[in-house]
Amino acid sequence: MKYDAYCFDLYGTLIDIRTDESDPALWAALAARYSAEGASWTASALQAAYQEEAGRQPVKDTACPEIDLAPVFAALYRRRGIEPSAAQIAETAWFFRRKSTSRLRLYAGVKELLAALRAQGKVILLSNAQHLFTMPELKRLGIDTAFDRIYISSDYGCKKPDPAFFALPLNEFGLLPERCLMIGNDPYCDADGARSVGMDAWCIRTAISPQDAAPDRFDQLRMNLKALQNRLC
Repeated sequence: MKYDAYCFDLYGTLIDIRTDESDPALWAALAARYSAEGASWTASALQAAYQEEAGRQPVKDTACPEIDLAPVFAALYRRRGIEPSAAQIAETAWFFRRKSTSRLRLYAGVKELLAALRAQGKVILLSNAQHLFTMPELKRLGIDTAFDRIYISSDYGCKKPDPAFFALPLNEFGLLPERCLMIGNDPYCDADGARSVGMDAWCIRTAISPQDAAPDRFDQLRMNLKALQNRLC
């Protein structure tokens, strides 16, 4: 079946990534970064303040709310009497992301798959992520222009599997849900969420798929984008 729109999850579906935000070396590096900007922190105090500020962020009244971390990075400057610029916040967030990431690469066949599907319908990204992390990563990997529309949860205050998040492209493009396919690596967030609004879904298992999900929740047990391309194109 050909679809009018192909919606993709990002991390674990198109991008193979490993991050660790608990690494003490990350917080030591981030504290040094803030201190160099005039906002003096120790690593342990900064980590505690970060977690505290994240917990203070307002959330929408929706099924699966999402916060934006940009105000968190800004608040850590303000606690030291510095009013940061938008560029300073973005640069600090990107520094944090780079220092917490040990692997970032496209799975084989991603660019070819997206191009092939875009030739026959809309290609849309639906990612549970932070704008200040994800947009630089998309550009770094060369797929920032591979989509007709990019939806990042931190921009909308909700995340998968919230039906409100899946409704965003349906409403914006006037799409019929039964004419849309969601492709992801999480049977709960991606597949169940998409099906809750009437979309079809195809779920693939990768190294960062939920480990508690039964094998029969996946349409394929290992990543193979070429097989997906052959099936859809």
